[in-house]
Amino acid sequence: MTESELPRAKHALLVIDVQESFYHTPFWSDAGFATYQANQLALILAARRAAVPVIGVLHANPSSDTHAFRPESGLVRFMDWLPPMDTVFRKTVHNAFTDSGLLAYLHEQDITNLTISGIRTEQCCETTARVAADLGFAVTFVTEATLTFGMTHADGTRFSAEEIKKRTELVLDGRFAQIKSVAQVSADWLAQSADVS
Repeated sequence: MTESELPRAKHALLVIDVQESFYHTPFWSDAGFATYQANQLALILAARRAAVPVIGVLHANPSSDTHAFRPESGLVRFMDWLPPMDTVFRKTVHNAFTDSGLLAYLHEQDITNLTISGIRTEQCCETTARVAADLGFAVTFVTEATLTFGMTHADGTRFSAEEIKKRTELVLDGRFAQIKSVAQVSADWLAQSADVS
C-alpha cells in the first residue's frame, strides 16, 4: 500500500465537563478562567473551520458527593458561553468512555485522533487522555484549553493550577499524548483539511 492509499486520520475535538456545575463548587476560582475561555473558544472555532467534529461531554453522576454534578441539580449543562456541540455524551466517572456511548460513536465515525480540552486538567481531561491512548486513539492534549484549580496536598504543600498543569504535561507527553498549543492544533487541522480538498 502506498502512502497515498493509506487511510487518512480522522479527528474529533472533545470538550469535557465545561458545565455550570463548577460555578457551584467550593474550589471554583476565576483565576486563569478568561485565558482558558479564550483558548477553548479558539480551539472550537479552529475545529469548525477544519470540519473537525466537536463532541461535548457532561459529568452527571447521581451519587456524586458534590450536588452540583448530580442530574437533579439542574446544573449539568454547558456553560452559557459555549457554542452548540455537534453531539453530546454524559458520563458518570472521570473518563469520558465508560458507559457513555462515546467509544461506539467514535468507532462508527471512524475517528482515530482525539484532541482533549475542558475542565479539569488533571482529573477528567487527563484521565480521558490516558484511557483514549490505551484504547488505541492518537491523542493530542491542549493544556492551554483546559482549566483547573489549585490543590493542597495532605502534607500541607500547596500546588497552584499552573503547577498541576505542568505535572499533567510531564506525565502525559510522549506516553499517552502529544502536548500541543491551540495554534499548533489549528495549523495541523487546517493542513489536513487542505490535503483532503
